[in-house]
Amino acid sequence: MVFLGLALMILGGIAILSALFVSEPGTGGELLGFGVTTFESFLVGVAAGAAILWGFSILKWGTRRGLAHRKERKELTKLNEKLERVEAERRDDNPETDTSRV
Repeated sequence: MVFLGLALMILGGIAILSALFVSEPGTGGELLGFGVTTFESFLVGVAAGAAILWGFSILKWGTRRGLAHRKERKELTKLNEKLERVEAERRDDNPETDTSRV
């Protein structure tokens, strides 16, 4: 999800930069090799802005999800270590499995 968010943000940024630096003001001009009117250039800008915002929200959601997953994995690892320690102590304290008394 992080990569999808970054890709959307990059594509939106490329569209905005190309509209700013390539098109001619007032007449629309040419945008990435296509002839566009001023209104079409405006729509490209709106779509690019929406893509950037959408990409940012996907990036934020993916990062939050990844951090939560990492935290859960860390807690499970700690619990597993505690369980192994308790089981080892239980085996050591259990006289039935003690081989030194035989």
